[in-house]
Amino acid sequence: MTTEGDRMAHGVGRTRWRVFAAVLVPGVAACAALGIAMAQGVLAASFFISGEKFQITADKLVANGFSLYSTIDVTRKREPVPVLVTGARHAEISGLCQSVTIDLPVLGPQTLRLTGGDERPIEASELFIDATAEAAGQANFRDLDLGVAQGAITEGPVSPGDRKSRFFDPDLPGQQARSVTLTDVRVNAVAVSAATFDVPGLRAVLERGRHEC
Repeated sequence: MTTEGDRMAHGVGRTRWRVFAAVLVPGVAACAALGIAMAQGVLAASFFISGEKFQITADKLVANGFSLYSTIDVTRKREPVPVLVTGARHAEISGLCQSVTIDLPVLGPQTLRLTGGDERPIEASELFIDATAEAAGQANFRDLDLGVAQGAITEGPVSPGDRKSRFFDPDLPGQQARSVTLTDVRVNAVAVSAATFDVPGLRAVLERGRHEC
């Protein structure tokens, strides 16, 4: 049984947690820059992932209904990519930056940067981020359960597609929490999905060279 003291112990402290924070500007912006990324297979149009990694940073992420579990994504070439999946039933994200560098023939490297949520937080529902590396400067959890079986996660969401995947092991350990607040978030992601993703102040810039977030 989780006591109030346990909850406070999990929720405070200056420990640098290697946890996933979630975010990505979705494929809803009607702009040429996003079209270029889709053509390169960087932003997932399906759940055969490209395998290319993109950088995500955020000043702050607040998630209600948090889950963390492992699975394997598959590229169009049928190559397996082990990932940590972070899920949130509802999330608010401030100070988002997402970038990917594309090497184009003749032109060389071009960096697509998308930003938003500076004046008003981005709001997302049923958010899932598949990552190969993640870090947060500070993580504050409420009602945290470590070691819960992935198939028994109830506080946060588990993607229906992942539950049906042959790579999802319901007996492996996962993590869940009633809520989490993450600051100074940095993620290497390979895929992101959300039921809804409301991005105030969305900006997209395509720049020559490497200008990662």
